[in-house]
Amino acid sequence: MGSQRIQAVLDAAVAEGIAPGLTAAVARADGSDEVYAAGVRGIADATPMDPDTVFWIASCTKAITSAAALQLVERGVLDLDAPLGDRLPALAAPRVLDGVDGDGKPRLRPARRPITLRALLTHTSGMAYDFCNADMAAYFAATGESIVTPGAPLAFDPGEGWQYGTGIDAAGWVIEAATGQGLDAYLAEHIFGPLGMADTGFAPGPDRRAGLHARGSDGVFAPLDPFAQPQLLWGGGGLSSTARDYLKFLRAVVGDGAGVLGPQTLTLLRDNQTGAMPAGELISANAAFSSDFRPLPGVDKRWTLGFLRNEGDVAGARRAGSLAWGGIANCYYWVDPASGVAGLVFAQFLPFADPGMLGVFEAFERAVYAP
Repeated sequence: MGSQRIQAVLDAAVAEGIAPGLTAAVARADGSDEVYAAGVRGIADATPMDPDTVFWIASCTKAITSAAALQLVERGVLDLDAPLGDRLPALAAPRVLDGVDGDGKPRLRPARRPITLRALLTHTSGMAYDFCNADMAAYFAATGESIVTPGAPLAFDPGEGWQYGTGIDAAGWVIEAATGQGLDAYLAEHIFGPLGMADTGFAPGPDRRAGLHARGSDGVFAPLDPFAQPQLLWGGGGLSSTARDYLKFLRAVVGDGAGVLGPQTLTLLRDNQTGAMPAGELISANAAFSSDFRPLPGVDKRWTLGFLRNEGDVAGARRAGSLAWGGIANCYYWVDPASGVAGLVFAQFLPFADPGMLGVFEAFERAVYAP
C-alpha cells in the first residue's frame, strides 16, 4: 500500500504538468530499498523514465565532496581549522566585497581572518553564489568575473555569517591538492567504487540522460539544448547520477557508513557545526535560475559539515537531526538517522525551488512515513 501511495504522488505530478518526468528512491530502516519512476525523460524525448535514468544532480554533489574531505580529515591528511592559503594560493589573501558604488566600482578590503576547511564545508567562508546574493551579482556584472574566477571576493569575513556558495568547489580543490589526484579519481576510488555507484561521475555518456528544461513564466517547459552538463570537476555541482546510485550514498550516511564513511566522518556530517547560526534559506537574485528557497518553514535549521539539519521534528515526516539538501535542477533528498530512513526525488528543470516540485517532495516524504 505504501509503494502504491508513493507511485501515485509521482504519477499525479506528471499528470499535473509539474515535471515531464521524475524518479524517486527510498531507503528503509529494515534495509530494503525502493525505486520509482514516472513520466518521460523530457519533452523532446518520450523514453519513459526508469530507475537508471541519469540526472545532473548539481548541488547534490556537495554532500559527496564534503564526505570525501572529511575522510581525509579522519585520516589526518587535512585539518579542519588550518588556514588553506598554503595549499591553495587562490585562498591565501581573501578579499571581502563591501559593496558596489553608484558608478559600478566595487569596494574591496582584505579579509580579517583566513579561510579554513571548516568554513568551506559549513558555508560560513563568505564564498557566495551570485544567483542568491545580489551584491555578488552586481560585482560580477561590474567586473566581468564569475563564480569560477580564482580569488573572487567574499560576501563577508569568514565565520561571520551563513551564505550558500562555492565553498564546496574550493573543498574539491583542497582534496586535489592534498592527494595529488583529480577529484574525479579520488571520488571514484574512495566513494563511488566502494559503494557500487557505477553510474555516478562528472562526464556521463549521452545514453539514459534525462533532458534538462526551463519552465517559462507561462508554465511551459522548453528544452535546454545542448544538455547543460558541467565538464569541470566542480565539487559543488558537477556530478551526474541516478536515483538508484545516489540512494547508495544516502544509505551510507543514514547507516553505519557502509565501510566507506568512518565514525568521525559520520559524526561531522550529522552534527550541528554552526552553533546558534541559522542556515539553509536562499533569497533569489536570479528568478530564471532559482526562486526563493525556505525549506521547512518554522523549523530551526543549522548546517553540519555536509548538510542542512533540522533541529526539531517535522510532524508526519522526518525526525529532529535529519539531514537534507538538493540540486538546482529540482533534485531533493533527506536523510533521517533517527528513523533509519532516507529518500530522494529527482527532476530536471529550472528554476530551482519550483513551488509545485517542492509540494511533490513534501507529499512524497509524507507518503514514505505514512503508516
